[in-house]
Amino acid sequence: MDDKVKFELEFPIHASPQLLYQYISTPSGLSEWFADNVNSRGELFTFIWNDSEEQAKLVTKKNGERIKFRWLYDDDDAQYFFEIRIQVDEITKDVSLMVTDFSEEDEVEETKMLWENQISDLKQVLGSA
Repeated sequence: MDDKVKFELEFPIHASPQLLYQYISTPSGLSEWFADNVNSRGELFTFIWNDSEEQAKLVTKKNGERIKFRWLYDDDDAQYFFEIRIQVDEITKDVSLMVTDFSEEDEVEETKMLWENQISDLKQVLGSA
């Protein structure tokens, strides 16, 4: 198994942290922009895109602040996760979404572009595009 590389992205977003948190932490919120459909049973979330399905475990949830999922892969015991964190600048009060994710080294740019597309969908849903 290849080791994946960790990367972090920052997306400025014009929305309140409370509202943003609903979109990053709930199945209904996530299904508006992150996946076609999201189901959850307790800490187990199922993300559905077209005809593919991935499961992730909710690892950390801090109200109004962050959410962290660990992907559950059958063939792989690595601890890869993705985290979405809401960051508010203390002085300007500007809000950003910080995304931490992992990708194969030769797929990092592609994965970053996927995130950019998804966050752009989120901004449209929020009306802050």
